Amino acid sequence: MGKISPVSAKYIIHATIAIEGMVDKPDVIGAIFGQTEGLLGAELELRELQRSGRIGRIEVNTETRGGKSQGSIIIPSSLDKAETAIVGASLEIIQRIGPCNAKIIITKIEDVRISKRLQVIERAKELLRNLVDTSLPDSQELADEVAHSVRVMEIQEFGPEKLPCGPAMEESDEIIVVEGRADVVNLLKYGIKNAVALNGTSVPPTMIDLCRRKTVIVFVDGDRGGDLIIRELTTVTDVDFVTKAPDGKEVEELTQKEILKALRAKVSPEQVKVEGGQNGSDDGRYQRRPLQNSMNNRREIRPMRPASVPARVAPVGPPMMQKRAPVAAPRAPTGGEEKKAFGKMLEDLIGTRGAYILDPKMNILGKVPSSELVATLKSLNSGVYAVVFDGMIEEDLAEIAETNGVKHLVAMGSKVKGTANVQIITADDL
Repeated sequence: MGKISPVSAKYIIHATIAIEGMVDKPDVIGAIFGQTEGLLGAELELRELQRSGRIGRIEVNTETRGGKSQGSIIIPSSLDKAETAIVGASLEIIQRIGPCNAKIIITKIEDVRISKRLQVIERAKELLRNLVDTSLPDSQELADEVAHSVRVMEIQEFGPEKLPCGPAMEESDEIIVVEGRADVVNLLKYGIKNAVALNGTSVPPTMIDLCRRKTVIVFVDGDRGGDLIIRELTTVTDVDFVTKAPDGKEVEELTQKEILKALRAKVSPEQVKVEGGQNGSDDGRYQRRPLQNSMNNRREIRPMRPASVPARVAPVGPPMMQKRAPVAAPRAPTGGEEKKAFGKMLEDLIGTRGAYILDPKMNILGKVPSSELVATLKSLNSGVYAVVFDGMIEEDLAEIAETNGVKHLVAMGSKVKGTANVQIITADDL
């Protein structure tokens, strides 16, 4: 009896069999061949089909329970769809197997090629994923890689200390001072060629001279080490601006967007509180403190301008206060209105380390750094009605305010009490 190769089988006939008695597998196979003989003609005779290999080995699986037999029949076929369906339907005419009644039902005809096709599809997906993962980069990726390699090759050394720097550092009027070589390489990667590295926390003589000749932006990591470098540089040489990477990040790992954002956010050294620096800050980070008590409940502190404050104010500048012509204002406000205006101005100054100088009509004469406030009041002598600033009122400021006829000192906090001539207002009072 011939067999059909599992590889060449196109369809598989699945059938169930129920027998009202106990029979053996040879009885079932004999009934299939015997009762279908001559039923379908010579071309579809099961014995001839199996002998020629177009019908495979008939598999019968039965089990007996309670005196009755049940099981399944599997017949592989390489015939076409119609012929396979006819052969399957012919099995259902069998009603007796041996001395027992029987019933055969065709449950399905399985197309073996479908399962093979699914296997082919899954394998093709796997091969395609491997191809994509290991394929060559596109033209843009190749161009970026080449450009990056060229920019890294452009890194140079400057001075006897051989400080790593970009190729445009010497001819540029503005330089960016970073911590190490990796920071310079990362800036070169994004086309910034005027960076120079300190190569440590100590400031070499070459860097001191360079900072005196050029406009300097100090760009450090967002950690305590960065704060120490800012402190050191601002102590020993001239620094125009400072900026930092986001907290916990280093300049060498920033993306182009993060680098540009940090450079746009640069501020003057007077606006930055560094460890051991102005006003005894001990956390070494940029400070932005919320107003206390009643102002703590605000969801976000945002700059606000009182009605009597001009729409634009003078920027923070060098030690000399930047004066501006007073803008015409309504009559002097009442005590309650003054307090409200002071509160809005103080809120506007939070985190800036700046100070507003006000005239008797509540016009802003100018804005100066808090660190230059005492010197500014000494130079003005008179004409100052109130001072609003982001900081702590010290004894020397209170004394100069008393001497120059300042009526109100408004600040985040105070270490002294007011006098008969000077009223001290803190964030708690507002």
